[in-house]
Amino acid sequence: MPIQTKRIYEEPEPEDGTRVLVDRLWPRGVSKEDAALDRWAKDVAPSDELRNWFDHDPDRWDEFEKRYRDELTDRDVVDELRELADDGTLTLLYAATDRDHNNAVVLRDVLDGK
Repeated sequence: MPIQTKRIYEEPEPEDGTRVLVDRLWPRGVSKEDAALDRWAKDVAPSDELRNWFDHDPDRWDEFEKRYRDELTDRDVVDELRELADDGTLTLLYAATDRDHNNAVVLRDVLDGK
């Protein structure tokens, strides 16, 4: 069940497997065709309130991770994404510039059972 994260601005590759955008907002400057998505899972993204509070501030990372994990506990889409990962490589796509502090990283860890 390989699950990886990748910026949506990077070129799609065959090794990506199933490509799922996990942001609530569509990324600027990316056409739907260029995104080469298999799915856009808006419903797995952090709430607008949490996203705005976090504001990509690494100092708020630990609290963001805790709150986002709490938000994910009752979302059916998490189980759906696990099923996709069981079928092969799953790539969680995000638009943030920080590769280490974004919702896709938390979601990957949740899906991996970490």
